[in-house]
Amino acid sequence: MSTVDTPRAAPSAAPGADGPDPRPAPGTGPERGQGTAAGPGAGGRPGAVRAWWRLLASETGLVFRRPRNLAMLAVLAVVPVLVGIALRLFGGPDEAGAGPGSAIFAQVTGNGVFLTFAALALLVQLMLPVAVAVVAGDAVAGEAGGGTLRYLLTAPAGRTRLLSVKYAGAVLFASAAVGAVALSGLLTGLVLFPAGPVTLLSGTTIPFTEGVLRIGLVVLYATAGMAALAAVALALSTLTEVAVGAIAATVVLVIACQVLGVIPQLSALQPYLLTHWWAGFDGVLRDPVAVADMGQGLLVFAAYIAVSGSFAWARFTSRDVTA
Repeated sequence: MSTVDTPRAAPSAAPGADGPDPRPAPGTGPERGQGTAAGPGAGGRPGAVRAWWRLLASETGLVFRRPRNLAMLAVLAVVPVLVGIALRLFGGPDEAGAGPGSAIFAQVTGNGVFLTFAALALLVQLMLPVAVAVVAGDAVAGEAGGGTLRYLLTAPAGRTRLLSVKYAGAVLFASAAVGAVALSGLLTGLVLFPAGPVTLLSGTTIPFTEGVLRIGLVVLYATAGMAALAAVALALSTLTEVAVGAIAATVVLVIACQVLGVIPQLSALQPYLLTHWWAGFDGVLRDPVAVADMGQGLLVFAAYIAVSGSFAWARFTSRDVTA
């Protein structure tokens, strides 16, 4: 009588003998303390910081490689040269003349250092804001309109990190724009006009080197004002997929604030207007420096950055990106 042998279960193979080990090999899976590729802390906090800097480097290269942005920087740098030539040929205005910054322009022919202050006082009213509005207003809306925002968000960057990089890129451009105006004004002033000890608007005379250092303070203050405008433009950029709309809205807002700032009946509103404090750097041209007035201006800039940045973050992080 034949017997049927009952099949016996084969012994489990040793890991790696006949088939792949179902357990992840050491070093191939996420280790303790490491994030996944899509997680916000990939590689831990140092890795996240390095990723932010890499993203910022990419954004900065994109901003400063665009012909449009380079053309705006070139135009801003040429304006102080034209102003200096005009003042050299026709002389400065009467110090008692009307108009903002007339006292600064009256000092240019006596000391070339003042051409930097005069150029910034002139360009901070419209040309610098327009340049900053173009870059910041295009930051998010331009990506959405071009259909690249969706692909940026699929990368392990995160919306908060991407938004902060966009804002940082706009601020870097603003600082470059202000710096280009200041450097062009200083070099042109030294070539066309005499240089030496600087007589401030308050009548005090300071050494030439201290005057140059005060130019640095003016550049920082003006950059802070443009950074506040960049935050406003970035917030408007998160509301639309048409970059021109965000840019135009920012420029219209600037012009409206400037119009409101010259109406005497609305004088109570003026301290809350962003444009009211842009020319506040003339406090550097007094002895002692008008720290209180400039400090109030910096507080206004910080408030605009905080409010506009919070709005942009709330809008961008909850936005349904389809383009």
